[in-house]
Amino acid sequence: DKLVVITGLSGSGKSSLAFDTIYAEGQRRYMESLNSYARQFLGTMDKPDVDQITGLSPAISIDQKSTSRNPRSTVATVTEIYDYLRLLFARIGTPHCPICGRDVVRRTPQSIVDSIMNLEEGSRLILLAPIAKSKKGEFAHIPEEFSKKGFARARVDGVIYALDEFPELEKNIKHNIEIVVDRLVLSKEMRTRLAQSVEQALEMTSGILEILNDETGEVKIFSQRYACELHPDEHIPELEPRLFSFNAPQGACETCSGLGTRMEIDPELVLSPNLTISEGAIRPYNRVMEKGYRIKLLEEVAKRHGFSTKVPTKNLSKEAIEIILYGTKTDEKYPIEMNGRVYNMNFEGVIPNLERRHRDTGSEFQRKDIERFMRVRKCQTCGGKRLKPVVLAVTVAGLNIVEICDLAIDEAVELFKNLELNEQQKFISTQILKEISSRLGFMNNVGLNYLELSRAANTLSGGEAQRIRLATQIGSGLQGVLYVLDEPSIGLHQRDNDKLIATLKNLRDLHNTVLVVEHDEDTIRAADWLIDVGPGAGVNGGMIVASGTPDEVSKNPKSLTGQFLSGKDKIQTPKKRRKIQKNE
Repeated sequence: DKLVVITGLSGSGKSSLAFDTIYAEGQRRYMESLNSYARQFLGTMDKPDVDQITGLSPAISIDQKSTSRNPRSTVATVTEIYDYLRLLFARIGTPHCPICGRDVVRRTPQSIVDSIMNLEEGSRLILLAPIAKSKKGEFAHIPEEFSKKGFARARVDGVIYALDEFPELEKNIKHNIEIVVDRLVLSKEMRTRLAQSVEQALEMTSGILEILNDETGEVKIFSQRYACELHPDEHIPELEPRLFSFNAPQGACETCSGLGTRMEIDPELVLSPNLTISEGAIRPYNRVMEKGYRIKLLEEVAKRHGFSTKVPTKNLSKEAIEIILYGTKTDEKYPIEMNGRVYNMNFEGVIPNLERRHRDTGSEFQRKDIERFMRVRKCQTCGGKRLKPVVLAVTVAGLNIVEICDLAIDEAVELFKNLELNEQQKFISTQILKEISSRLGFMNNVGLNYLELSRAANTLSGGEAQRIRLATQIGSGLQGVLYVLDEPSIGLHQRDNDKLIATLKNLRDLHNTVLVVEHDEDTIRAADWLIDVGPGAGVNGGMIVASGTPDEVSKNPKSLTGQFLSGKDKIQTPKKRRKIQKNE
């Protein structure tokens, strides 16, 4: 359980000792402890060129390779903070209507009865159970089905009918149909009857009830589910962790599938402004096999809409360009003569045509060919936020999950430190907030306070990726492990060095051994044990010149590192500096 630093000249064999020997042997031994079934999926590792290593723990390498090339990975997902945020929002999130932003709450049958009893006494009320809302169909089954259940009336498109006089409906027109559950005059004596009718209506419709005031015609909607009073038909699902994941279909934006970006046809890549359509201005249609009927169709469209295919596209009107790119948006047919026969075809537009073919084709060649005219752009549906609108409408402390992920680490630390919750929310979220705050604190301590949680993992530098994995390992709380790190101070400002060293010691104090390849003086002096590899580089390296505490190594005359630690050797500051030559 020590912090061990390996130092020495560049090329002296530090990394070979740490990674190619100690780490490799630790991994090999761990894999050999697994059964043969598990090992067949992991492959085999060669034994390092070493005679004997004793007391070796299972090893974990934290190097400077990029964390992930997956476009879906972010700082929040890599550090598992996003998993806890999803759980937090599922447990204490406040849902809102994605259309108007009003708070939505789940109501019990008792609270619905209480709300109805608060209406004016003596009101003539009709309790309705909505069966169909803006749905097409004849609904011929309704009279027989609900007559058997004991109901006598239904309200169809605002008019109440007896079920035996149910009207014939046009199947291509949208209809609203509600079953009349009860009719009553509101009074205190009617509470028991009202409660029974409310429960019956809610059971019939999976939690939605309408109250019609027979005198004023006003309709009030009550729901057991999450629902907005102004938009009761807007489906607001039950809050669960997978709803907040952009990797799950329940929460991911349906347009971009949770990527936040999508490939779109770029009009500038499609049209060549200096050429006419006849000369091949539409680049995707320049292939010999495609040029025939598509150009003929465009010529017919041009005749019908008053523009020419013999004019450079830069000289065409905006209306003409709009028709060429996006079609006529009607069912208008255009006669095309091909091989002695006339075909009537509609014109969908160049861009919709390319999008359809890119989506439907089974040919990888054709898909790649169309992608030459596409660019990666922010998804217009979710605005790059990756999630559905109904998910983005759920908030904690007034912020949705994307807005929290857009905060920098230090801003997120302050947010969760000052989070104002009621007693019930505190009781539910105590352990979740503890995990989130601890992980944010670890990242803050390794000098990553400037990173946003939504930062894509594949844009991180090697040093940032390494320190993120370091913070993640501290959060995992593993014990009895050998951690091997490769120059974690690279890219770190000197003022954050103390935080990094404290983090390494924290990892050690969890009863782990931390082996660090490092040149930084502060890290070397903070080591419990120091190994100096040398004496030179290349063929002159590979030997342990000195080993011991930093104080012991500094007294070793053979150690170059020790000479600098003791102050016997140092890099002299030039007495005379070169003058800068200014170009006149």
